[in-house]
Amino acid sequence: MLAIGNVPLANQVIMAPLAGITDQAFRVIAKSFGCSLVTTEMISDMGLIYGQSRTYRIASTSGEERPVAVQIFGSEPDTMGKAARIVQDLGADIIDINMGCPTPKIVKNGEGAALMLDIPRCREIIRAVVAEARVPVTVKMRSGWDQEHLTYLELGRVAEAEGAAALTLHPRTRMQFFAGKADWGQIRQLKQEVGIPVVGNGDIRTPQDAKRMLDETGCDAIMVGRAALGNPFLLRAIAAYLETGMIPDPPDRKERTQVAMRHLQLAIEFKGEWVAVREMRKQLAWYVKGHPGAAHIRAELNAATSREEITSIFAAWAAQEDFNPRQ
Repeated sequence: MLAIGNVPLANQVIMAPLAGITDQAFRVIAKSFGCSLVTTEMISDMGLIYGQSRTYRIASTSGEERPVAVQIFGSEPDTMGKAARIVQDLGADIIDINMGCPTPKIVKNGEGAALMLDIPRCREIIRAVVAEARVPVTVKMRSGWDQEHLTYLELGRVAEAEGAAALTLHPRTRMQFFAGKADWGQIRQLKQEVGIPVVGNGDIRTPQDAKRMLDETGCDAIMVGRAALGNPFLLRAIAAYLETGMIPDPPDRKERTQVAMRHLQLAIEFKGEWVAVREMRKQLAWYVKGHPGAAHIRAELNAATSREEITSIFAAWAAQEDFNPRQ
């Protein structure tokens, strides 16, 4: 059985941490569709140290099915170590260190992917977090800053030497952001370089993609990101395909509506209706993306201010017949 440190995983399907997306409601949904591991949104070490209420809400995993990883980010070993102590006391089963976020507001502070330009600092951070942690520590990274600074193999060796239990590689550089094609060959190289589990991330959009990544790279698990937004059904399909070679039937409008409404209800339970309705508009629109009338529904959702309005919008959509151009 696959395990990260002393934490066993039920299968090889892991949901990526996504800022502003993978909150508690999203994680509960992802787990219910067969995902073996979910991760919080990335959490600022300083936000934890200063006791910011919003940061602590993001870090909360109370009531969730285990295991849950908590991802932290920062650029100073001392504060990252303190943050690790805090999140493990809050219930983290795994602590993940973000060394791959490409967004300008993160890298301008020397955090996220900017750390890959300073491997000695990466070493100090990983060492500090591992020293404070009673749970497994993992590192999520990119290939490097740009094509002239591909430091993923060096960082992988350093992370393993400092006690990391697993690595996740998104094989694009920071300067690529999400453009171009993920270089799965780099995942294969990293897997050959280290003796700890390697999770492959990038360009997994179908169950076949997941199987191909595992076969081509030898990685231990796959991490699904943007393709699962409004589409937790992909997680179910991947898990089934990897286990049985069969792909479940795609969801119809009724199932999409049921899951979207459960997602909304969970968000309301965690955050209250006023906040949940406004934060969920974007995610709910993803449930209908690619379907006839999606743009109109998105506009209606963006104007909705209550659970009742959203329920009505989805009820009307679910009542329409699914359109199949092949029929």
